[in-house]
Amino acid sequence: MERSGKQFRKRNAILSCLQHSRSHPSAETLYEALRQEYPDISLATVYRNLALFRDQGIIQSLGTIGGVERFDGDTYPHAHFVCSGCGAVVDLPEAGVPDCSGIAREMGCRVERVQMILTGLCTDCLSRKEE
Repeated sequence: MERSGKQFRKRNAILSCLQHSRSHPSAETLYEALRQEYPDISLATVYRNLALFRDQGIIQSLGTIGGVERFDGDTYPHAHFVCSGCGAVVDLPEAGVPDCSGIAREMGCRVERVQMILTGLCTDCLSRKEE
């Protein structure tokens, strides 16, 4: 029984770490953040739990950014800005997401999720480019 308790502590720690992060981390970033408190945690455990959370709708995957899958603990519909220079991901709650119910009706399908990602250069990358 104790082993399953440890597993739930790790699972809860992974979810909490993601939900409190604003950087939209990768599995590797979460793993590094949790290793000090949970030295026996494995990268496979982090990946397995992220897949479980994603499948349960508790978190969302933003897809692959710079060759690495990134995650968001905020499942409320909102847009993101991804910097093509440094890879930063920023929430854009004020941008909203488009209503696709008309498209769904026209196509005869059911839209389950809309994801809007704007890409470009962030302020820092623009500043470095101008120097």
